[in-house]
Amino acid sequence: MGSNKKVSKADYYEVLGVSRDASDQELKSAYRKQALKHHPDRNPGDHAAEEKFKEASEAYQVLSDADKRAAYDRYGHAGLGAQGFGAGPFAGGVDLGDIFGDLFGEMFSMGGVPRGGSRAQRQQRGDDLRFDLTIDFEDAIFGAETEVKIRRLGTCSVCKGQGSASGRGPSVCSQCQGHGQLRYQQGFFSVARTCAACGGAGSVISDPCTACRGEGRAATEIKLNVKVPAGVEAGTRIRYAGEGDAGRRGGPKGDLYIILAIRPHDFFERHGQDLYCVLPISFPQAALGAEFEIPGIDGPIDIRIPEGTQSGRELRVRGRGVPHLNEKGKGDLIVKVMVQIPRKLNRAQRELVTKLAETMTVDNKPTSPGLMEKMKDLFN
Repeated sequence: MGSNKKVSKADYYEVLGVSRDASDQELKSAYRKQALKHHPDRNPGDHAAEEKFKEASEAYQVLSDADKRAAYDRYGHAGLGAQGFGAGPFAGGVDLGDIFGDLFGEMFSMGGVPRGGSRAQRQQRGDDLRFDLTIDFEDAIFGAETEVKIRRLGTCSVCKGQGSASGRGPSVCSQCQGHGQLRYQQGFFSVARTCAACGGAGSVISDPCTACRGEGRAATEIKLNVKVPAGVEAGTRIRYAGEGDAGRRGGPKGDLYIILAIRPHDFFERHGQDLYCVLPISFPQAALGAEFEIPGIDGPIDIRIPEGTQSGRELRVRGRGVPHLNEKGKGDLIVKVMVQIPRKLNRAQRELVTKLAETMTVDNKPTSPGLMEKMKDLFN
């Protein structure tokens, strides 16, 4: 005589681990977590995990349906009758694509080709190119024009960029039907892999051009006139749109970037828009004052050395520096005065310097009295 004992079913809310007032989003998240953990594809041969997956699917099928959830909340399992789990497929009628699509969509997209889409005629932009150009110091200040030779990939002149000898261009790949991917169903998951026949392009060329080997592009050399604006600095990037490599399958060309380097100058140094130079003078010139004509970057400049100028003093000449890039005005020229002391004196020079030292009073000694007192305190 068979047993009439009835096995009690677990509470659906407890199965999913949510409260009885859980929102639809909370139900979906809880079910996704349980399904990922217990799905048979992740637990092959584990019957306990399979039962938990079925149980979670049944719970979500009921609680995600407003009418079924209301009946369950009021009467429990008895309120579901024959409309409970089992009326649908293995997952209880649950739309797994809706549950897991956001989680696995990107993981298995393998390049982002939408289902049903085609990559057969997808254009690709050409690569950007970089060319390092070294210019003279003066060219960076005043601007210049120079001609450079650039090697790049241009449209094949034989096949006109079609890649095929006949000019028909590429045809749709028969393996992937133009998708660029092949999809495989591996149990619960749908995996996309790049098509090996076309390399993911979605198209193939049956009669490749002998000049470019089906690439549609060939190496070429062009001459380009580069205009360097006045006031550029080292590292300045000049962009030439559309002068890079040709695109694939008729795609747009890339850009060319000219990166500037500047040769050093024998006399001037540059810091921003200001120019710096060093002017060596003698002790008498520093003591008595003097006037000089120095070669400026844009022409001769008259410099007056004030009487009593100390070594290291900087004299500023306004507006004789570097032009501001794409703006009005210029920087300044900074002249640093360096007093040169002779390493050796002849007899006549020594006698004169000795007489000068004897005639110097305390007030015009090179070292101020205050500093002398500090030095005495330090040594004492």
